[in-house]
Amino acid sequence: MYWNPFIEKISEKELEELQLRKLKQTVEVAYKYSPFYRELYKREKVDPSDIKSLEDLEKLPFVKKQDLRDNYPFGFFTVPLSQIVRLHASSGTTGKPTVTGYTQADLELWTESLARGLFSAGVRSDDVMQVAYGYGLFTGGLGFHYAGEKIGATIVPISSGNTQRQLDLMRDFGSTVFTCTPSYMLYITEFAEKIGLTIQDDTKLRMGFFGAEPWSEETRRRIEDKTGIDAINVYGTSEIGGPVVTECQEKAGIHFWGDIYIIETINPETGERLGEGEKGELVVTVLGKEGMPMIRWRTGDITAIIWEKCACGRNHPRIERIVGRSDDMFVIRGVNVFPSQIEYALMLLPEVAEHYQIVLERDEAGVDTMTVQVEINPAVKDQYFAQGKVGELEKRVAEHLRNHLNVRPKVEVLEPESLPRFEGKAKRVIDKRKL
Repeated sequence: MYWNPFIEKISEKELEELQLRKLKQTVEVAYKYSPFYRELYKREKVDPSDIKSLEDLEKLPFVKKQDLRDNYPFGFFTVPLSQIVRLHASSGTTGKPTVTGYTQADLELWTESLARGLFSAGVRSDDVMQVAYGYGLFTGGLGFHYAGEKIGATIVPISSGNTQRQLDLMRDFGSTVFTCTPSYMLYITEFAEKIGLTIQDDTKLRMGFFGAEPWSEETRRRIEDKTGIDAINVYGTSEIGGPVVTECQEKAGIHFWGDIYIIETINPETGERLGEGEKGELVVTVLGKEGMPMIRWRTGDITAIIWEKCACGRNHPRIERIVGRSDDMFVIRGVNVFPSQIEYALMLLPEVAEHYQIVLERDEAGVDTMTVQVEINPAVKDQYFAQGKVGELEKRVAEHLRNHLNVRPKVEVLEPESLPRFEGKAKRVIDKRKL
């Protein structure tokens, strides 16, 4: 079934024609009404009239997060503040926050995009959707709220945190769909087991939408095995709208709606455009965004594009699971490492649990070191801790990680519940080199 059959089944030729028309309009509006884009394009010696084909998109310069910070708070807007009906902003933990403004039409575009994704994954009007993403300046909660309402689902706007109440309402209201970060879903599952409940037997939950932090296929498997639900991947950034796209029921890549977005992948160091299947930094152009155009926005997220038609029948491009952010990558003894690679490798080992942390330090010789702390699976705790075999397990985990990362970290296997739990985004990396 399709939410918007005409668009979702559109032919490749028709989609390209639509994209080109909307791209020209978007660039013209940005050039005419945005001082930032007009100055940027003049400096780079490009003009809206240069866009004669989709390939000409490469003539346009990239937009980076620092550009938004430099124009804080409203310097990117192309309409007066009186036409901006909502503001969202990043946390600003690494500098000034990035602010996103939406006209009413922008909110409708965002809602339409995510509603298509939810519907493609199986959400229907008889579902009860419990939204446990944060409401407020973070885009997650409100994005799912309005997209779910558009489909006709019953929304439970509980926001993040208060795990006992999450479970109470999940049972009392008969929630069938849950949205949160994957790490929080694991925590809720663990919390439920402590009080004698299971998601599978004591709730009606059948599906969850998880994002806002990188997670691996092995973490998906663990969530599904522990809960009995379908775990669906979500993607978005506040700059392009919020959570805007999801996997469909095939769970074979995240659909990017070509009538709303043009996506590219580039070499993050050179800016060179990459081909299908080549991993690089995702670049997104939003077509028709009124209040704050995003043209060749460098997301910082590492993925690859899938162009072939999905088994679900939709013709739009997809992206593979996000490997990580280019600025999250760290280098240990000359090897590039993403936290998601460590998670994937750990989740292959049944002896360890889902909770882990990566500690980066610099020794007296100035060499960077990495310690991976991971909790043991409670089912085998006595086998290792009571018998004094934790050291053997640590060596085996370290060797396993070396095989996957090409670098051997120090490993500390900890008792259950030793590491912090998170009700929002998990903090996986503790970088003591920066302290």
